[in-house]
Amino acid sequence: MNRSAFANQGPVTLGFGLLIVLLYVFLLMPLVTIIGASFTSGQLMAFPPEGFSLQWYAEFLGRKNLIDGLLLSLKVGAVTAVVTMAIAMMAALAGQVITGKLGGWFQLGMTLPLLVPELLTAVGLLFFLYKIGLGKTGLGLQIGHILMSFPYAYVSISAAMRPVPRALDEASASLGATGWQTFRLVTLPLVMPGLAMGGIFAFINSFDLYTISLLLKPIGGNTLPLALFDFLTYEFKPTAAAAATISILLSLVGVGLVQKLVGLQRAF
Repeated sequence: MNRSAFANQGPVTLGFGLLIVLLYVFLLMPLVTIIGASFTSGQLMAFPPEGFSLQWYAEFLGRKNLIDGLLLSLKVGAVTAVVTMAIAMMAALAGQVITGKLGGWFQLGMTLPLLVPELLTAVGLLFFLYKIGLGKTGLGLQIGHILMSFPYAYVSISAAMRPVPRALDEASASLGATGWQTFRLVTLPLVMPGLAMGGIFAFINSFDLYTISLLLKPIGGNTLPLALFDFLTYEFKPTAAAAATISILLSLVGVGLVQKLVGLQRAF
């Protein structure tokens, strides 16, 4: 009977393994194609690349509009990550206290930007920002990115806080620790992996936002996705692939930082 079970598991295991391989190929092929096209020596984006050249990276660095877009995206993404982590941490702490039906509605409210189409959020936010005098400003753009990135950080931090026993807070208080000391010395180290991952998710999401950036961008300012779209409207050079490859590398650097600081195993 055991031999029959092993015999039946063989094809099933092989099938699942093949499915996973195909899934990875499906997910990675666009990245491999873009990265490969960025090193082509030809004049058009093509994969496999025609020869090997770094000329398109040099051209990217020489394009002021693309570099300005990259710098703006980095600035907005960094501020979004820091502010979102702080706000999401406070919201996650509040979510630990609120229970019952109210707790369910609270969780829904915190993830609402994920449920509403980005275009509707962008239009509504645009009207609101104009009402308060922040329409088409850098601060208005920043607010939009924080709003759209907040749910990613909140979900990550909430998931990290869920396994933390409430008894630890009570034990810390019984030993004479203040609320701030308990948070800093007990709670924060335990949820640090989720906090770091939430910040990385917020940064990556902010870096890739298009619709929000299109409607809220300051006059004369473009994020990298907007600058790339404008570039591809008139030119189909591998410069765009070089810019996309740099964006991929930035995401990998973020994941590497999480691994270095807290470890991916703890983060997930």
